[in-house]
Amino acid sequence: MPNDLKGKTAAIIATDEFEDLELFHPMYRLQEEGIRTKVIGLTKDPIKGKKGYTITPSASIDEVKAEDFDFLVIPGGKSPEKLRLNNKILRFVKDFDTQGKPIAAICHAGQVLASAGIVKNRTLTCVAGIRDDMINAGVHYVDQAVVVDRNLVTSRIPSDLPEFARAMIEVFRKPQVLQVPHER
Repeated sequence: MPNDLKGKTAAIIATDEFEDLELFHPMYRLQEEGIRTKVIGLTKDPIKGKKGYTITPSASIDEVKAEDFDFLVIPGGKSPEKLRLNNKILRFVKDFDTQGKPIAAICHAGQVLASAGIVKNRTLTCVAGIRDDMINAGVHYVDQAVVVDRNLVTSRIPSDLPEFARAMIEVFRKPQVLQVPHER
């Protein structure tokens, strides 16, 4: 199979206290496929993960738009709590969904999806700690390692990363066809 992902670009949105494995594992897995990855922060200042790993964003949310990317990845940890308070982040996520572009979200990242208003009547999974919040946002919650609902790939916790990465790559390989907008 030719590498149909080579030359594509993925945005990874994060800020301080991201779950280290949930940022670095998907980032390196995407890079193995030839996908360019850009970490997008609230600013371009270095951000630090919960376990102490630091990464410097390639750009701030003020410098990017969804049209610049093919895919979006949202790591968990405590980062999503902060990201969901930023209207530019929420617009960025909503634009990905409106354009039918794949979005991969793990752990607490569901908080960003819910705040962006893209989860109602969708089937997702997430870390148990935000399960009720997701259900209250209109999600059909499923407790399994990975769930794919059209352009959304969701997962629960770091130990789900192998299944999450496989599903993420599989969805990213599909031809990009604008999704019919779902009920909000």
